[in-house]
Amino acid sequence: MNYDRILIRYGELSTKGRNRKLFIDQLRRNIKRVLRNFEKIKIEANRERMFVLLNGENGDEIIERLRHVFGIQSFSPAVKTEKDLEKMKEAALSLFRKIYEPGQTFKITTKRADKTFIQDTNEVNHTFGTHILKNVDDLKVNVKNPDINLQIEIREEAVYLSCETILGAGGLPVGSSGKAMLMLSGGIDSPVAGFLSMKRGIELEAVHFFSPPFTSERAKQKVLDLSEKLAHISGEVVLHIVPFTEIQQLIQQQIPENYSMTTTRRLMLRITDEIRKNNEGLAIITGESLGQVASQTLESMYAINDVTNTPIIRPMITMDKSEIIDIAHQIDTFEISNQPYEDCCTVFVPSSPKTKPKREKVQYYESYTDYEPYIRKAVENTETIRIKPESLKQEMLEDLF
Repeated sequence: MNYDRILIRYGELSTKGRNRKLFIDQLRRNIKRVLRNFEKIKIEANRERMFVLLNGENGDEIIERLRHVFGIQSFSPAVKTEKDLEKMKEAALSLFRKIYEPGQTFKITTKRADKTFIQDTNEVNHTFGTHILKNVDDLKVNVKNPDINLQIEIREEAVYLSCETILGAGGLPVGSSGKAMLMLSGGIDSPVAGFLSMKRGIELEAVHFFSPPFTSERAKQKVLDLSEKLAHISGEVVLHIVPFTEIQQLIQQQIPENYSMTTTRRLMLRITDEIRKNNEGLAIITGESLGQVASQTLESMYAINDVTNTPIIRPMITMDKSEIIDIAHQIDTFEISNQPYEDCCTVFVPSSPKTKPKREKVQYYESYTDYEPYIRKAVENTETIRIKPESLKQEMLEDLF
């Protein structure tokens, strides 16, 4: 007997009260988006479980997609059968024989959600353990560390049989916590910040600052590739590419060198905030880690944050570089980020940036130039791309601004 569905367990969603249905509906939409090229599948959901009905589709490929969907605690390839002992035993034995290899050990784990079922949990374990031992040669029981754990879940509507529990990504469904703008460079940190934010249910739109000819098309491609990796998790990512050359050249001309990085970050934040407003975002996400570089001291953050009242989310603020790199490897962005193509921040970095900039001083230096027209021009000329993972296809959108 082949698996006919995948049983999904909610995990943290199970703690939600009246809003639980909203989280489940969002998870369902996310799974549907991630599996959209599997045309035959059907998704069913109730308060306790969700099921992906395979209908002949490739279960192994679907399993790989589900591993990265936030909001799933665990899932199991499963078989549905009626609440009839003989039919249950027949289905269990058929499923067991499909995966059993001589010499392996097993145990039975029963979850009896339907308390009206004819046997209690211990009786079910005994009935099915005895049945499989009688019909499978060279088989032993091991209740502590079995090779095969046959799980029998008895619910009101049916019985579900499975032999494997696969850990999910955990967290909350992407989109259940609102939308935020991720300031996405080509470095190691910002994709990790995006990943951690999505894990807490945030829908991302990424903003990248592009300064040709000082930054190359290959640097731009890095960001497209990083966005595609994030799209594997969320189903798709909208990327806004901001033309930043004119503003950066103006900063180099007008602002003292040791304050140029502070002003650069302030103007990036102002532009990102405008894009956020235009796209109904609620916050801005950065990849900052406290003390990692000159612009990430508390004094720098204080001076930079001065330009907006929008919440700034910094998922990695207390992490060290090795922790960030570990996650970058986990989400397969490290090698892309490590490519030697510089973004606009690294190209224009001053030789001695101010690590403890004064807010009043940077305000004074910026007062000699009206940056507002330049900000509007950058926002108006921003290129917006929707990135979908399965085809690596970037679809140009109509200018949103």
